[in-house]
Amino acid sequence: MTSHDHGPLLPEVIVYDGEFVDDDAEPQPGAGPAPAAARRQTARRIAHAAATAARFITGRTLPGLRNAWALTVHWAALRYMTGDEIRRRIVKKQLDHYTERRDDARTARDTTLKQMSKLVDKAADDGLSGPEKNRLRDLGAEADRRRNGLAVLNALPFTPTQPTAEQITRWRGSRGAVRFTCLVVPALGALATVTAAAPLSALITGPALLGGGWWLTRHPIPLTTRPIPAELLIPELDAPADYQLDEPRTAPQPEANQAEPAEPSAVQGEEEQEPGSLAEARTGEQAAAVLAIAIRAEGRDLAEVAKAVEEPWGWSFYVRFSTGSPDELNKDDVYKGLITRLRLRRNGLLVEGDPEAGDSAFVRALLRDPFSPEVVGPLPYRPPLSMSILDAADFGVAMDGTPLVFSLAGLMMLMVADSGGGKSGVMLALAEAATACRDAVVFNIDPAGTGVGALGEAITLSACMDDELIQAVLDFLLQWCAARARQRARYGWGNKWRVSEEHPAVVVYVDEWPQLSDEAKVKLVRAMLLGRKEALWFEADSQFGTREHLGQAIGPKLSTRLLGACRRVDVTELLGGGAIAEGYRADLLQAATHTQVNDAGQIYAQGLPGLPNRPIRYKVREVSDAQAARLGAERAAAGLPDLTHTLTEAGLWQTYQDLLARCRADTTPPPAPAILLTVREAFRAEHDPDALTVAQLAEHLRADDADRWGRWDNRADRLAMIGRHLRKALTDAGVELASTRLRHLSGEPTGYLLSDVRTALTAFS
Repeated sequence: MTSHDHGPLLPEVIVYDGEFVDDDAEPQPGAGPAPAAARRQTARRIAHAAATAARFITGRTLPGLRNAWALTVHWAALRYMTGDEIRRRIVKKQLDHYTERRDDARTARDTTLKQMSKLVDKAADDGLSGPEKNRLRDLGAEADRRRNGLAVLNALPFTPTQPTAEQITRWRGSRGAVRFTCLVVPALGALATVTAAAPLSALITGPALLGGGWWLTRHPIPLTTRPIPAELLIPELDAPADYQLDEPRTAPQPEANQAEPAEPSAVQGEEEQEPGSLAEARTGEQAAAVLAIAIRAEGRDLAEVAKAVEEPWGWSFYVRFSTGSPDELNKDDVYKGLITRLRLRRNGLLVEGDPEAGDSAFVRALLRDPFSPEVVGPLPYRPPLSMSILDAADFGVAMDGTPLVFSLAGLMMLMVADSGGGKSGVMLALAEAATACRDAVVFNIDPAGTGVGALGEAITLSACMDDELIQAVLDFLLQWCAARARQRARYGWGNKWRVSEEHPAVVVYVDEWPQLSDEAKVKLVRAMLLGRKEALWFEADSQFGTREHLGQAIGPKLSTRLLGACRRVDVTELLGGGAIAEGYRADLLQAATHTQVNDAGQIYAQGLPGLPNRPIRYKVREVSDAQAARLGAERAAAGLPDLTHTLTEAGLWQTYQDLLARCRADTTPPPAPAILLTVREAFRAEHDPDALTVAQLAEHLRADDADRWGRWDNRADRLAMIGRHLRKALTDAGVELASTRLRHLSGEPTGYLLSDVRTALTAFS
């Protein structure tokens, strides 16, 4: 580059050396063939442009294509599965085999029983031929064998063999090889074959690959492991506490589409394993994260888990939703899905909508029994005549630790629970408090049992297992309602009876409502509708809450409703159609069995004085029969509230005395029959051995009444005749005492056990 200075009047001229091409200029001599140079120049420009375009396209698509290949390898090699998921799949095969064996045994047993049933039906209609009788006998033996085999299988626990890390690696490698061989390689081969056979197809596949690569370059998909599927999150597949899965940890390889390495703290946080269930959560943040993942996985629009608190029984949460309703968590499919994802027991999730915020709810996850003896506490001691019926009494505790404290005054109550749900126990707990009052008496009605009779003499009046007597008591209570209404008007007491020691309240406990006769049901409903203002209060229980069992649709009209373990229809019948969605899940409670307490005594409640109507579980403290008997005797000895004054004013004193005499006569046990006393004396004479044979008893019977028991002395079947007539005499006397084979004696003679004789005597004591 050169410059020349021509003075101040001319601008500075700068000349650049270069080559100027003019296609119209005449060729210079000796310059060579101009057309060839031009073609070469054009080719160089085209090649340069193509290379530039290739570099541009490659830079924009190759990282994405690499990501696509990495995803293919990630999928084909099953790297998206965690070691725990593979472990669960291996164990699930063992569980499937364990279940199939029992299903096959059950099917074989049922098939055999159906074949037997057909032969039995045929025998009843047309009789059986000889071969058919043999076939029936063989089927019976086969059914017993299959039944015993099934019992043995059911008794065997599921004890899977946990896989080692090497077995998990082999499982992953073998299935990855199958995927590569059967899917990836054939797909690539098919693509290459189509492209070679029809090159024009590259006009379709090429842009598609480039477009996919460009998109993946801009939106790379990370190569991560997925959460364990919900169907594998069942307790049977959980690893034992001492199981350790030592998977090799390799340093993460940088991908072509990855940015700068993350900070060490971030990498460390990613390596920390998130808890897979609430049982594994150690902090509130971890528990909240587990719940949030589970709710969102069920398709609910969760805004946040605002609060997570560890409780003695598990975790309690407060959640908010962006859209939808928290009540959706109580839908069957969502509820069951959450139970599986959180790995809780079948009824271990309780959802209670917040009445103050429609978008929020309280969620309680039960990992342990919420009502341990330490939480519920012992039965408080209430001395005789120490309370007023108007006072609040402590009956138990709520799940959140709130005391179950309320007054029995004015309660018109119905409790619904299945057999074993704790109805009688709850009634006994309420009656225990009522019998400690100085201004209330307790009546007891039970058409099928003894009701709250465990309190003994603390009960003022009982009518049990006698429909005529029960109806007489209900008639008397209706008369008393009318009399008190007149008294109340005469005294100017306003719209309700004024309870005092001179004018006590009457609390009537009615057990097994559906067992009442139709006439008694009508009278009971009428008394419940009229008695509240007159301080004649009814607390009843039933196994069913529907109209066909109660006689009328009275349940929803009562001010107080308690629900133990019961049907879903009972919940909606008593509390309304939306009760299940609100969280009143009494249908999830489990009634007691002969050997397991389960959820007996746990209730949901509405209408208890001083307590909010919220779907939370309560536990009523148990009053044992021994405690009830001791307290009842103590209170009877101290004296019960006197009804003389109030009944005299009502003009019903003599009517009450006549009714009381009938009830006491009905409850007085009959004397023990003479034949039973004779058998008992025979045992005493022999110094109370564990058992006596009929031959031994025959000597004592003959000594007691020779004319009656000695008339078979000359017969060879003397003992058989005495045994037969002894059994008939006991049955005719209403004694439940059966003979038994005394297999520990030579010849296995027939006889009677001392324990059975004593049990029979208790029915008459």
